[in-house]
Amino acid sequence: MLIAGERREASSGRSFELTNPATGEVIARVPLGDADDLRAAVEAVTAAAPGWGETLARDRGKVLARAATLIRARTDRLAEQLTREQGKPLREAVDEVRGAANVFEYYAGLASSFSDSGVRLGGGLEAEVRHEPIGVTGAIIPWNMPALLFAWKAVPALLCGNAQIVKPASTAPLTPLALAECLHEAGLPAGVLNVVTGPGEIVGEALVTDPAVRKVSFTGSSATGKRVMALAADRVARITLELGGSDPMIVCADADLDSAVAGAVAGRYYNCGQVCTAVKRLFVQETIADEFVRRLTASVSRLRVGNGLEAGTTMGPLNTIAARDRIGGLVDRVREKDEGTVEVGGTVPGAPGSAGAYYAPTVVTDVAPESALMTEEVFGPVLPVVRFSNLDEAIRLANDSRFGLGASIWTRNPETIREAPRRLQAGIVWVNLHLKVPPEVPFGGVKESGLGRENGVQALEAWSEEKTVLVRL
Repeated sequence: MLIAGERREASSGRSFELTNPATGEVIARVPLGDADDLRAAVEAVTAAAPGWGETLARDRGKVLARAATLIRARTDRLAEQLTREQGKPLREAVDEVRGAANVFEYYAGLASSFSDSGVRLGGGLEAEVRHEPIGVTGAIIPWNMPALLFAWKAVPALLCGNAQIVKPASTAPLTPLALAECLHEAGLPAGVLNVVTGPGEIVGEALVTDPAVRKVSFTGSSATGKRVMALAADRVARITLELGGSDPMIVCADADLDSAVAGAVAGRYYNCGQVCTAVKRLFVQETIADEFVRRLTASVSRLRVGNGLEAGTTMGPLNTIAARDRIGGLVDRVREKDEGTVEVGGTVPGAPGSAGAYYAPTVVTDVAPESALMTEEVFGPVLPVVRFSNLDEAIRLANDSRFGLGASIWTRNPETIREAPRRLQAGIVWVNLHLKVPPEVPFGGVKESGLGRENGVQALEAWSEEKTVLVRL
């Protein structure tokens, strides 16, 4: 963990093993933090927050810019570390590290543009809306995109003058720690950003319930997000929740089939399907369904599953053996209950008892609406395919979910391009693409997929306190 600018062991002296999901080998021992360690971080961040909040925004931006330079210089090293702890192919890890650097650079560029605003109201009355730091804040990030989500949360918070405690996932804490160290090397004062490793039910809950922490941003499952929301509500702490998703992808008969197939494969199997905005439900118009499924299964069959550090790997393992077993159980139940047809995959590749958390990329067609593949968030490489007759039916099926994070529509029809985004219940809608989220645009969900927005200038508003000042001249 990193507290007051220094690497520390847990106060208890305890640690836990971090394993490579591709091989099962132990790659590090990580401090097993507890509530006492969280309290030490709170003390450090409370002491550092006032000074950082008084720093000029342009100077805070310079720290972010220098950190981005360090991250880019260390891309290969950071990406290899990310692959070893998380499992994704090295190419994807490189993309994620570069994406994190993009976020640093984007907000560094906004340092002088996010300012207070004023208005003359007449009658000698003037109003000013000031954007002030919240103060002590927290961020809880998941294991699936630890570099990018560290940047999404920590960078705008720091630019707004806040100090922060980051709680990384226990299965992928090394990359967030390395990024925090880049910030300190770039000139971030000690104590402004602290990283506490340990179990969510202990360290995470202590972070959310600590009275000094005035805002928490959480990314993770909807169930845990509800817990965070309940804990924060007790003291009216501010929260941003980016929760689960079951993103629909709708392919109309007039779509470019090659592009749509490529989009479905990339959108579902990127990061072994462990992305909140992955394509999790695929709806294909019935007049093209047979041909689409033929092309889709052929493309999925060509994916190469293996260790992310090996050349040629296009899909790595799931993050844990438990996650692999959950995914396998879902597919087994589809077979047992006759809830669909497994067209390709549906197996654990390799020898029985293999140490790696691998699961074959899977396509299931004619999936029953009551199947868990349609009703739950499936965090793994399984893609259910359902046929539809017309756009009204497709949108009804897409919206029939408690989630509402992202959605995509694939079509060449200008009217559909105008109409579908308006009718789809999602925080972000893509047309003829899926997954892409540049730092310039706000991101978040509706329904049980969360509340609040990250990215864009909207994130600066979310990490600031707005204070209205009225003056009679």
